[in-house]
Amino acid sequence: MLDRIGDVPGEFLDHAAYHARLALEMGRLRGVFWKLERSQVFREPNDTSWQAFMSGDWKSALDLLEKDREDVRAEARRNAAQGLEIRRVRVVEHPVGPYLQWELHALSLLACEGFGLSVLPAEQVAALEVRARLPEVVVVGDQVLYEVQYLPDWTPCGARRITAPDVIGAAASEIERLYERGEPFLSYFDREVLPLPAPAV
Repeated sequence: MLDRIGDVPGEFLDHAAYHARLALEMGRLRGVFWKLERSQVFREPNDTSWQAFMSGDWKSALDLLEKDREDVRAEARRNAAQGLEIRRVRVVEHPVGPYLQWELHALSLLACEGFGLSVLPAEQVAALEVRARLPEVVVVGDQVLYEVQYLPDWTPCGARRITAPDVIGAAASEIERLYERGEPFLSYFDREVLPLPAPAV
């Protein structure tokens, strides 16, 4: 199902509308929120840590990530009180590229504070990419699926909102299977990412 998401009809929401709608839906969700990330490069122009990383200031990039720890911890507490569980699957190609090295440091903060994250090498999803590469997807319980959309340079620009129950259920089940097959994030991060030198941008 995942490699056919692009063929499923959906309503396009621009970046602001998507985030507003997603926040509303997550705010009332009790259950699991799934996220699948497949691309190895994104642009995060509004993120100060990403900006520092792109300027070549790796220390500042990591320091700025660390400044978010209390906010991440507070979000984890709110999620637990709400009955919301965030589970993410991160597909990784090797060798790890500069952007992904930065993102994995950002994700390590989430993992340390109790968010569910799992890592899969790209070769382990190859059998699911016969028709197309896996999309960037979020699934809000059994309510809605978003296929996140990007400009050609991988700047986020919105999402397609899909409400077909069979599509939502099938996609959530596939992402769950990937999550269970993956390696727990922190063990992967400590072995494969922490020893890397600062990335060259």
